[in-house]
Amino acid sequence: MHGDHKFEIQIIRQNRAVRVEKEYKERMKELYGDKIISKFSKDVVECPIFGKTVSFLICMGCPNYVRRFKGVVHCKGEPIAPERS
Repeated sequence: MHGDHKFEIQIIRQNRAVRVEKEYKERMKELYGDKIISKFSKDVVECPIFGKTVSFLICMGCPNYVRRFKGVVHCKGEPIAPERS
């Protein structure tokens, strides 16, 4: 099972929800529902791709995201092309 991911990142629970762009959060709510999004909005991860702490919602929408299992995120760890506006 380890062959499909490169990193196992521990999830960190915050006291308050982490701010995420409103449009992004709305798209995630359409996919996963309000209950899941409100539950995960207080979780953060130390992203090995971005090199900083990011909201789990950002992580969940990343193409490198494989799964969340028992408080750990499995990540492919591949480089991401910069977004074009």
